[in-house]
Amino acid sequence: MVEGQKSEQTENLGSHGGRASSWLAVTVMLIGFTVGGFGLTMDNWMIVWIGVGLFVVGGILALVFDIFTDVVIDAPRAGMRAEDHR
Repeated sequence: MVEGQKSEQTENLGSHGGRASSWLAVTVMLIGFTVGGFGLTMDNWMIVWIGVGLFVVGGILALVFDIFTDVVIDAPRAGMRAEDHR
């Protein structure tokens, strides 16, 4: 392969960073999980249910933003042969 040209395999490789909207949905779910856990340790069921509500809102955002389309499938990696370990 000539330097500067991309092969067919490397063109499909991308960032695993995801979109900002996907990160927003995950962040809302993480905040909801944290608030719910804090409410459990405080023995305050109102805070627990607020955390559950935030988590559900984050899940709905994840469905609306279709966060699973952010997945980047890398090309298969070639394993090392036994001779390469010497």
